[in-house]
Amino acid sequence: MNRDAIQAVALKDMQSISSNIQIWLPLIIVPLIFSIVLPGGLILGLRFWNLDSFGNMGVIVDLLEKLPPGGLRDSILQWDLFEKQVVYFMVNYLFAPLFIIIPLMISSIIAANSFVGEKERRTLESLLFAPVDIKSLFMGKVISAFVPAMVVTFFCALLYGLVVNSTAYPLFKTIIFPRLNWIVMIVWVIPASSLFAIFLNVVISAKVKGFQEAYQLGAMIVLPVLALFFSQLTGVLFLETSLLLWIGAAFFLIDYFMLKVISRAFDRNKLFESQVK
Repeated sequence: MNRDAIQAVALKDMQSISSNIQIWLPLIIVPLIFSIVLPGGLILGLRFWNLDSFGNMGVIVDLLEKLPPGGLRDSILQWDLFEKQVVYFMVNYLFAPLFIIIPLMISSIIAANSFVGEKERRTLESLLFAPVDIKSLFMGKVISAFVPAMVVTFFCALLYGLVVNSTAYPLFKTIIFPRLNWIVMIVWVIPASSLFAIFLNVVISAKVKGFQEAYQLGAMIVLPVLALFFSQLTGVLFLETSLLLWIGAAFFLIDYFMLKVISRAFDRNKLFESQVK
């Protein structure tokens, strides 16, 4: 592979994002909601209004009362007020899978725009005829999606922590974020799941004819994340550190096999025929 070509393709794709509002607008709005509005609204609401004021909190209350014995239950019940227990559980556990949506959404949108965006901008033909080997082209597309996803995710994690700790400190009198499960999720699960989303969306983008089609197909990647959220909400499982380690390992294993398959199947002639004819 050609490192200069990889860098050139990645930089070109990242620069093209700023000129497409359809791409960058969701990259701003959704992360701000998940990192500021959601945690800040919850904590401030519970600080200035009692729990009874939130009509939809009954599910959380019942869930905390039925937590099985163990480290999760002990870490939550260490707090004397029930409002503290609710806040601690939601910001450290319940919101975790929702936060994974940020890098998945960013990487999916950018990767979905990779090849089909070239076709819509009428630059695909020149890109395919350029003296760049197909593996370098593919790797450049992957990096152009992976780097922004990681940068925005780490920034949002920092922002989330600042919002949680600053708004919760008057209630807890201590720092409650991050816990070990969040650290594992940020440095282990999110890179692995983002690579999976990128590989999947680059392949989809190489096959379909328009960005909307590529985006709609790639957006299905968030369905397992929503399943994790509802599984926590119903008490089926919780994103504790040990489970996150297994999830990240599973994603990296899938990424490895996907990369092997894609590297063999990614062909310049097939890509040209599927996009240009």
